[in-house]
Amino acid sequence: MQEHKQLINIFMANSLFTLLVLLSATYFVAAQRRTSNSISQGSSLTPTGNSSWLSPSGLFAFGFYPQGNNTYRVGIFIAGLRLNKTVVWTANRDDPPVSSGVTLQLTPDGRLILQSQDSTTDVVIVDQSISSASMLDSGNFVLFGSNQEKIWQSFDHPTDAILPGQILSNGQELFSSR
Repeated sequence: MQEHKQLINIFMANSLFTLLVLLSATYFVAAQRRTSNSISQGSSLTPTGNSSWLSPSGLFAFGFYPQGNNTYRVGIFIAGLRLNKTVVWTANRDDPPVSSGVTLQLTPDGRLILQSQDSTTDVVIVDQSISSASMLDSGNFVLFGSNQEKIWQSFDHPTDAILPGQILSNGQELFSSR
């Protein structure tokens, strides 16, 4: 009888623990969903003002990072490190850096562009209009179409690093920017 009571107590303790784990997981998933990091059409960044869009946790950012004397590049970097912006992905890496007078914009007509006084350059080229974008906690920057389907993601176009969960597919190459 005593052994039977011990088994019931162990079962109830395990059940309570499992319930607490499930409730905690549900809470964190719900909290993550409430944290909106959706970047809408019309949103913009400048190198010297609002310079990046953060992931929900603030670990990763998509936006401008310095690349020399008053020049910048657009990419994804680890923003959670105060000492150094470790770059993990760069847009149009072979192009020259841009000046502080540019604006990165998700336009009202659904393009992600760099705009200066002299020119407009697409940061990425997609077959359809971009309705929104998100910088994810995985380090993946994702563009969404009108039905909120993924139409482009940085994980499919590696440049500077491979992150956990990212796959370097057969035929893809990764080259150091140095």
